Amino acid sequence: MNEPINLLEPQGLELDEPKPKKKKLFWLFFIIIGLLSIVGCNTYRNYSLAKWSDDPANYDLKTLQPKNVGILQTVKNFIFHADNVLEGQKDDRINILLLGIGGAGHDGPYLTDTNIILSIKPSTNEVAMTSIPRDLGVNIGSHGVRKINSADSFGEAETAGAGGEYARQIFEKTFGIDIPYYARVDFTAFQEIIDEVGGVTVNVPRSFVDYEFPGPNFSYRTLTFNAGVQAMTGDRALDFARSRHGNNGEGSDFSRSHRQQLMISALKEKLLSVGTYTNPIRVQSILQSLSTHITTNLNFGQMMYLANLAKDADKNIKMLVLDNSETGFLKSYIADSGAYILAPRTNNFDNINLAIQNVFDNNQVKIVQNLSTENKSIFPTGKIQILNGTWRAGLAAKYQQDLQEKGFSTLPAANSPKRPIDATTIYIVNPKLSNDIVLAIQKEITAKVEKGLPEWIKNGSTNVNSSTEQSNPNLKFNTEADILIILGSDLSDNK
Repeated sequence: MNEPINLLEPQGLELDEPKPKKKKLFWLFFIIIGLLSIVGCNTYRNYSLAKWSDDPANYDLKTLQPKNVGILQTVKNFIFHADNVLEGQKDDRINILLLGIGGAGHDGPYLTDTNIILSIKPSTNEVAMTSIPRDLGVNIGSHGVRKINSADSFGEAETAGAGGEYARQIFEKTFGIDIPYYARVDFTAFQEIIDEVGGVTVNVPRSFVDYEFPGPNFSYRTLTFNAGVQAMTGDRALDFARSRHGNNGEGSDFSRSHRQQLMISALKEKLLSVGTYTNPIRVQSILQSLSTHITTNLNFGQMMYLANLAKDADKNIKMLVLDNSETGFLKSYIADSGAYILAPRTNNFDNINLAIQNVFDNNQVKIVQNLSTENKSIFPTGKIQILNGTWRAGLAAKYQQDLQEKGFSTLPAANSPKRPIDATTIYIVNPKLSNDIVLAIQKEITAKVEKGLPEWIKNGSTNVNSSTEQSNPNLKFNTEADILIILGSDLSDNK
């Protein structure tokens, strides 16, 4: 029989050792990390893009990744993942507008001689360049239809230093794609950067002579380039990129665009080969010395991220030049002012925009290019309005934005006066409209097609026109619409 135990006296029992305090600290550490993660996630929602350090000393010279400096930096790198450094990464498409201007001391210092949309596909390390000719006529806000090379100049005239941002917005709106970033460089920066890396090596595709290259005091001088691989200094490279009046097929803005793309590719290779681009301290030094000749909305951390991508980028850069050749997307005409203007061959930007969107797919670009040659638009013209026939808020606006980004012409979306609607339906309001546009819409929205309007709209008082559109926030069917799409409950929930 067991004896009773006196709990007031030591019993000599074998008890577990008390848990060390470091265990409590260990769990406290994870609690802190958890709280920081929660704060970080909330911060991430409010600021979708991470900002890498602006201090070049905080980057590893081999990987170009930010160094982990202490536990706080480690937590920061965990919260702000590299997938969110640049806009477009989540969509696997980063677009940057590259602009080249003459700068101070040149005629039209803010007119852009170089207009290139640089596109990067991180998942495959592919790079593409789309050259936009300076004479392309586009709508530039209140200035009406003007040459696209004047966008930067108009923006600069309105607010000093804002030309690049204004041009970015015009290019983004014209070509229907997100272009979050721009970099504007003048002639001085172009020359000095090339000289800084010891020149570039370029394979000149064909020999040519330009007898009308601009010289000092409104004079001309003669340029001669021979075909073949050759080294170029900064001033020689600038002449090669700027020449517009060469013989042997090199006397156009389009041939110049090809040469500019060659020059950028050569500069990229030289920057990587000499290690300049992969040295953050050296990069910042160059940027500081050329600060008055380069403007961009990219921060230093984003530049380092791009440098990291450039190291592994596919050397076969895809190149698209918009031109007015027999197979080109453009045609030329003389405006009432007497100016030489380029315009889309199909009278709208649908095909051009689709080609730029698919610039990484050569086959798709060729298909669209062939349609342009036949004066056919991939998206026939016609105004589309979408009404939300469900109770899911914002659904019509989402579909409208999707169609608009694909190149369709859309009117403001609205809620349907009758809800809920069971089946999504495409109503052809304009009987003269080509069936091609309906087929194109059906590739984006699965729906049945009917001619005319539904009876409950025809008999109702829901019609409006453009004059009431701005003053009536609850507008219904817009009478300017050629096609009416009413979204129904049958749509999947993936929007």
